[in-house]
Amino acid sequence: MSDILKTTLGPLVLKNPVMVASGTFGYGLEYSDIMDISAIGGISVKGISLSPRPGNPPPRMCETPSGMLNSIGLANVGFDVFVTEMMPKLRAAGATVIANAYGTSASDFAELCRKFDDVEGIAAIEVNISCPNVKSGGIHFGVSGKPAAEVTAAVRQATRLPVMVKLSPEARDLKEVARAVEEAGADSVSLINTFRGMSIDVNTRRPRLGVGFGGLSGPAIRPLAVRMVYDVAQVVRIPIVGMGGITCLRDALEFFLAGASAVQVGTANFSNPTVAVEIINDLREYCTNRNIRPADLVGKVEMG
Repeated sequence: MSDILKTTLGPLVLKNPVMVASGTFGYGLEYSDIMDISAIGGISVKGISLSPRPGNPPPRMCETPSGMLNSIGLANVGFDVFVTEMMPKLRAAGATVIANAYGTSASDFAELCRKFDDVEGIAAIEVNISCPNVKSGGIHFGVSGKPAAEVTAAVRQATRLPVMVKLSPEARDLKEVARAVEEAGADSVSLINTFRGMSIDVNTRRPRLGVGFGGLSGPAIRPLAVRMVYDVAQVVRIPIVGMGGITCLRDALEFFLAGASAVQVGTANFSNPTVAVEIINDLREYCTNRNIRPADLVGKVEMG
């Protein structure tokens, strides 16, 4: 771990600061035939719940200008299948696994994270309190400080693993939520999740997604995400993982300068499955040529 890109997020140590975002890279194994998934700083796997979830009715995805809408609804195989069928293969591949945890109550989150505590190969837990595409749980916990802190405290008591809390851009006061989860024991925060949006087929006059609305992601949201990372960096001391429309090294550098210690690549994985590794390689060259580490860039935007 002597590489110039070695990154520390509280108790979590990564080989580099470039991860892939939950829901955009499957469980990681889907990409293992075309790339070395161990090269990625961390794989935030598809959101996991205690029991399997079928998700929302199709259609679940549609393209938008400079982005996409999705309403997957946290469809997943559930904890047991993930641990017994997928984790052994992820361990064998040398992947750094971030378990993205979803629950419908604070006790749900705590029970799930307690179970993750005993799974070999889980590097950290990303607590998803910000999914906009489910009817219970999800974004409900991320809109204000009190419910966000309640979930975070429950998870913190339940696990010894590093706890990263994923924040919603639709919080009433994002800085207040970030401070609340920090005080409740989060080791880091990741932001942002998607914005709720809608697209309508003008011929059928019906929404293009099965449930009407979906989460907007991709380059269209990047300036908003960079600004929110900057805002949160002014009020918390814990590390920030930034995401939202990252497609190349330049985009990642924006997030570092705004205050993120690491980044997650999301929607770009659909059009370029190896984009995270390309950014890692470009970042290594960038840092080597300047004799710096990514940490030297964090929060160094010059305002005014």
